[in-house]
Amino acid sequence: MRRVRIAALGLAVLACSGLVSARTAFEAGCEDAARDAGATFSTRESGWRVDNTLSYRDLTRMKRPGVRNGFVLGLTRTESRVAIQIDGTLLASPDGALECVMPRIAVTLYYQPIVVYVSREFAPDSCAYDEILAHEMRHLKSYLDYLPKVEVRVRDRLAGRFAGKPLYARAGESRMLLQREIDRNWMPYIKAEMGRVERLQAMIDSPREYARLSKVCQGEVQSLIGSTRRSRS
Repeated sequence: MRRVRIAALGLAVLACSGLVSARTAFEAGCEDAARDAGATFSTRESGWRVDNTLSYRDLTRMKRPGVRNGFVLGLTRTESRVAIQIDGTLLASPDGALECVMPRIAVTLYYQPIVVYVSREFAPDSCAYDEILAHEMRHLKSYLDYLPKVEVRVRDRLAGRFAGKPLYARAGESRMLLQREIDRNWMPYIKAEMGRVERLQAMIDSPREYARLSKVCQGEVQSLIGSTRRSRS
């Protein structure tokens, strides 16, 4: 909204000064050049790996720091990232008082390399290990499937704002105002959209699922965790 008010003020000044034709030519040039304005998107996979080096106590502290009750047998960890690059053509009005920028915005969405942990108390290829790993694979799939969905939502919003549209401002201010809008409005919005995946992760870790895992493999999980607790007491 701030950028719109600046543009309206500048154009009003031109009209009052009798330079209506110059203003019209300027706007026409901006609108014609703005055909290339818009946003492009890409998603990037950074890979994933399985780690069996940490104990269930380590994993519990990682997921639930300070919580003593319960235990975590597996954990899938990553961090979402948003990279935005801004470019675009800039045109100045004939009198040099105004300018327009045709923004070209490139957005990249990705995760830090994903690590799938299964606690070291469970031997690979054992029944309990396979059950825990299968559970964590659901988390991994949820992360990977979510990126394209974010891309669709964010692309539609950004297209409504920037596609084919010049942005007007006083001379020397358009790029600064564009960067400010990206930093203050669009970056927080995209990060919030990326963060919504954690709700899906929480749904996977339902109480029913935890109860199921605790009883799989004829009580192998409960038996092993109980024996390690007794050995540490």
